[in-house]
Amino acid sequence: MTKEDDMGRTGGARLLIIDDEANMRDMLSRLLRRAGYRVETAADGQQGIERLAGEHYDFVLCDLKMPKMDGMQFLKAARERLSATTVIMMSAYGTIDTAVEAMKHGAYDYISKPFKIDEVVLTLKKAQERERLKRENLVLRERIRDIEGDCRFGRLVAKSRAMLEVIRLAEKVAQYDTTVLISGESGTGKELMAQAIHQAGDRAARPFVAVNCGGIPETLLESEFFGHRRGAFTGAVSDKKGLFREADGGTLFLDEIGELPLALQVKLLRVLQESEVRPVGDSATRRVDVRVIAATARDLEAEVQRGNFREDLFFRLNVMPIRLPPLRERIEDIPLLSRHFVSLLGRRLKKDIEGISPAAVAMLVKHHWPGNVRELENVIERAAVLAEKRIILPENLPPELGARTGDRRMDDIFGGFSLKTARRIMEKRLISRALEATGGNRTKAARLLEISHPSLLQKIKLYEIDL
Repeated sequence: MTKEDDMGRTGGARLLIIDDEANMRDMLSRLLRRAGYRVETAADGQQGIERLAGEHYDFVLCDLKMPKMDGMQFLKAARERLSATTVIMMSAYGTIDTAVEAMKHGAYDYISKPFKIDEVVLTLKKAQERERLKRENLVLRERIRDIEGDCRFGRLVAKSRAMLEVIRLAEKVAQYDTTVLISGESGTGKELMAQAIHQAGDRAARPFVAVNCGGIPETLLESEFFGHRRGAFTGAVSDKKGLFREADGGTLFLDEIGELPLALQVKLLRVLQESEVRPVGDSATRRVDVRVIAATARDLEAEVQRGNFREDLFFRLNVMPIRLPPLRERIEDIPLLSRHFVSLLGRRLKKDIEGISPAAVAMLVKHHWPGNVRELENVIERAAVLAEKRIILPENLPPELGARTGDRRMDDIFGGFSLKTARRIMEKRLISRALEATGGNRTKAARLLEISHPSLLQKIKLYEIDL
């Protein structure tokens, strides 16, 4: 195979070798340049960080044992700069525990020295293939989305441009351990977004732990987050792991992060920087590997200006901001979400509901939705409970949406005692409702009314019903 062939396979990827042994750097440089990589070197972790400050590398080969700054310290210090870089560790002193620890801090793989020449190239090829498959998966999702006209990300569904842009961003962010700050009004689906990011990433098989920062008494916050030792305080009858250790290897979702008191904000910042927690009543710290996703309905920048939220913690959380638009800014999603909730609730309520009428959808679209998606779900659930047919009609919706309650007396409707007249009035009303529910589709309306299509056409003409 020629050098040009190798260049085609590697794409001329940029690679940084970090190793304190000059012979090892030289040998790997010559080998990997022949394989088509663009190679640079550094003699220790500190030099590696300096290289990363000015350049982007597709791959980093890093030795574990080095002076000044070793490989593990390099991983911790450069974590954010390595979010789009594949790191492979090397060591002659490696153990399984060391390999696991390195991968917890973001390394993709681990090679034990001495290694065969082909082993390094093969490991890089595997990593490159993984990145290629990730990119292809994202492209495929976007193509499917374009064909279907809507998108599903976890339990989120959308078709509006505003929400599709947010989902595209979240899909990319999910592939890395970057800290995410989700903002949005109450009811916009911040926890669903956090769950979807967790499920779409490499930590999907590990725990997803969610906590509402405003729902825990201030006196118990430190114990809840970091754990405690038995006897640390009155009521501590046994050891407690704490939320960070429960989420070890996975994701910790901090909902309403703006509710945290300043004293705990300091300790949270330290955990995010050091990846260590110290349980209440314990003198020793414990290592944790946790991806943090925070969410807030507050304007945290304004809270920083007011002195209610630490600026350094805000910057540490706001690495990748994601704003969820309110429902009034994504009106195109209301029909899609309504049908989605009808389907879910039909199964949950064990009720045979096929959909929602166009007239009812029109009423939903006009509403302002101060409670956002959560309010819409509650409205659809109420309507599903009240619906007497297989389809949700305008009268099943709450009065505040403009629905008529239909509480007129029978004699007001029929205006007398004639059964013949009452039958004509009732038939006309039912046919009008069926046509309204089906958007004027006479075939579907006939099915709802349980009569033949020709019979329906005859009655429409007889009762002079406008379509």
